[in-house]
Amino acid sequence: MADPQLPILEVHTPSSSFAIVYSNSEDSLETLYDKLTRKLYNAYNGQVVGPEWVKYSWNDSTWNLDDESDYTIFVWRQKSVEAGTRPVLHVHDPHQPLPRAPAYQNPSYYQFRPKPLPQTPPRAASGGSQKSVRSGKSRKTTKSETKDAIPDHRKHFEEFHSQNGVRTILGNIGPVQNVRMLLKNGYRHVYISRKFALRHGFIPADATPGHYGYSGLVNLGSWPIKVGRNKTMHTVYLSEEAHFDVVLGRSFWEARQIKVDPLDLTDVVCGDTGEKIDCELVILKDGKGQIVTVT
Repeated sequence: MADPQLPILEVHTPSSSFAIVYSNSEDSLETLYDKLTRKLYNAYNGQVVGPEWVKYSWNDSTWNLDDESDYTIFVWRQKSVEAGTRPVLHVHDPHQPLPRAPAYQNPSYYQFRPKPLPQTPPRAASGGSQKSVRSGKSRKTTKSETKDAIPDHRKHFEEFHSQNGVRTILGNIGPVQNVRMLLKNGYRHVYISRKFALRHGFIPADATPGHYGYSGLVNLGSWPIKVGRNKTMHTVYLSEEAHFDVVLGRSFWEARQIKVDPLDLTDVVCGDTGEKIDCELVILKDGKGQIVTVT
């Protein structure tokens, strides 16, 4: 008979679900990657599970499990879960597109979970007795109740945007692969940061203040950007953006016909190919824990 205390991790991929034996005290991030690699060997044609492949569920959110720091937090969080609650992992090759309908999709995978139904605003009670209430206080209360009838999901959505959650996706720019890029149509063009440009040779290594955009944007020419299956050419500008290596603005959105779901910010589709892109939400905070606004 199976041990009821057997430590188990539940695992979901876009096409299947399974479980593996796991111990906080005996396993490490590398042994976890190794177990997942062996389990998914056939499904992913022998690919090795590693950084950017694994995410986990915690407090109704999805978190990365990419390095030792992530793993330390993951283990610490497991110590506070209720007895009998099993951690849940989500695994997928970040370089492969997600399956689209009518291809089989696993509803347990975080990207394919059914969207919650919008909450129905409460109906105002009817009756002659309410009409007889005529005090100024009552009339003010009625206006307040009308305002409070806004569905909670809309309030949360607007609150999230006020905290500046932004979409990021993985892609290639020029010869540089697997770059985490900010997807924001509030910008007009495609931009790369100075540090990224220096590190990968987009500008000379001896660039000094007064050159290459310290006093404004500089056109670095046309570069190929590949996201998903398709590659498009874009004029790239150097910027002093310090938070993201690459920013994909409206020129990219229009070229790839980007479509997003206003209620599910991780739902990003490239209209030119019809493929759904793996998207992560980021809320930037400074060293004091204050939210950093990306305008």
